[in-house]
Amino acid sequence: MVRLPASLERKLQTIFPKAKDRDQFIAELVTKELEKGIPGEQQPLAVGGTLHLYTDGGSRGNPGRAAVGCVLIDPLKDEILREYGESIGIATNNIAEYQALIAGLKIAKDFCPNHLICHLDSELVVKQLNGEYRVKMESFRPIIEEILELKAHFPQLSFVYIPREQNVRADALVNRALDEMDVGLMKKT
Repeated sequence: MVRLPASLERKLQTIFPKAKDRDQFIAELVTKELEKGIPGEQQPLAVGGTLHLYTDGGSRGNPGRAAVGCVLIDPLKDEILREYGESIGIATNNIAEYQALIAGLKIAKDFCPNHLICHLDSELVVKQLNGEYRVKMESFRPIIEEILELKAHFPQLSFVYIPREQNVRADALVNRALDEMDVGLMKKT
């Protein structure tokens, strides 16, 4: 236990004559302060539960201008926790799909789910991540390694293939990012 300065100990004794009451007060006070977190340290946004992550990556041309989109959903509250879309430069469709998943995993990590179900409309990526297909392209290895490192942050992680029609929100974020990229290129010319 922490030793308090004598002046503070005397004040606490006048307020709480019983040692048991003083100890309980101090324990509650310390607990409350610890729950606030360490100043400057980013705290988790939520803890536990099952969350659903929808990701999509796409490129206009293959390779071509590429973008990623992610939507993180709390199914119990039927609430979108986070949406994210961004252009990633020039990439193939498959690289964009993997990069979208990486972006989504980084976002989901802050919410500390007990189980994260990742929904992707790329059957190739899902089957590679689930070990059904071998990863043949050497350029995918660093991406797969990054995903495996991120995977360690989740007690349970699932990769599920869904048809494109069930991934509309993430697809819209990809197209919005690509459209913004196209507008930016037109302004430059």
